[in-house]
Amino acid sequence: MTTRTRLLEIIRNGESSGVEFKRDAIQNHELAKELVALSNLDGGIVLLGVEDDGGVRGITRDGLEEWVMTTCRDKIRPAIIPFYEVVRDVEAGRDVALVRVTRGFDVHSLWRQHGNRYYIRVGTQSRETSPEELRRLFQQRGAIRAELGPVSGADTTDLDRRRLRDYFGRVRGQDVRNDDDEAGWKTLLVNTEIMTEEGVSVGGMLLFGKTPNRFLPHAGIDAAAFLGTEKDYAARERKTLRGPMTPLLGADGEIVENGLVEKALEFVRRNAPGTVKLEGGRRVERPAYPAEALREGIVNALIHRDYLLTGTDVELALYGDRLEIVSPGRLPNGITPDRMRAGTRAYRNQLLKDVMYDYGYLEHMGMGIPRKIVAGMRKHNGTEPELIEEGERFTLRLLA
Repeated sequence: MTTRTRLLEIIRNGESSGVEFKRDAIQNHELAKELVALSNLDGGIVLLGVEDDGGVRGITRDGLEEWVMTTCRDKIRPAIIPFYEVVRDVEAGRDVALVRVTRGFDVHSLWRQHGNRYYIRVGTQSRETSPEELRRLFQQRGAIRAELGPVSGADTTDLDRRRLRDYFGRVRGQDVRNDDDEAGWKTLLVNTEIMTEEGVSVGGMLLFGKTPNRFLPHAGIDAAAFLGTEKDYAARERKTLRGPMTPLLGADGEIVENGLVEKALEFVRRNAPGTVKLEGGRRVERPAYPAEALREGIVNALIHRDYLLTGTDVELALYGDRLEIVSPGRLPNGITPDRMRAGTRAYRNQLLKDVMYDYGYLEHMGMGIPRKIVAGMRKHNGTEPELIEEGERFTLRLLA
């Protein structure tokens, strides 16, 4: 239960991304709009009986609880069942109703005038979503897959046929089409989602494109090695890593051309070479960070990032005391850092995950974080990796 003291504290702090004040005399669609916007962001509360300026007006509507529940059922799609309570005598003789919603597993809309209208919380305002925001909301809930959208202007000539032959022939053990069998190649690539009927898919370009950044400028890694413990203009090395995610392997299985993952690993090895010492007369090399943990973190950032966020790359930053990998976008499908530590699986980009798993980059059953990153860092130096979600960024932090 919410105490009077706690409620007064919330009111004193004012409206926010998660708190809205309303009179209870509003129309049902006005309440539904606020609850939809809150649920589509991170959840929050509507205080009924409170003025915009924080003044406590109190509840005036008879049958308020039934009215709230009916509103949530009739005016919101899919319907929401909120938490409802009344805090008595917030001010003498004036009660306030608290209506709380959690972050929805679905994208919710206001049903009004025979149509759906979608809202999201932006600061203290509930605003109708733009088409881009709406796509991202549906993607976050797993309802659409941005990786399967077509890449404008790209066709089969923009894919690296060498990598495709290696993937289907060596990795998957399939019969490989002749290079002049364009119809056969297109059928194969469409059936495996590397292409759509309209052209190359976003996932196909990321995995096998000759120059992915020509079409997807945000498809890469911005890497920097700083001299101290904070970002600084003076860096040991800065490099923008570009290219397809997958490597090209030769007949003996050795890498002929690096993929994006290997390029990132090489950057770390150059700038955090580790230590060498003698143990029992033997030369023992100890890397700055365990290879499996580092690889898992890089791969996860690439395959789970939100590719509808087009303004930023994955970031790889080395500091004197830590390494950080920052992936653009919120965690998908209700995943939290604690659930990741437990091995809960949720994939934003299924095609990227499947292909990188075929190449052996990923742990089976979603156990890479607990087995490779958490356990790996504990064994390596006894530290706990930090998994941090802040706004539209997810950060993996490994301590040196």
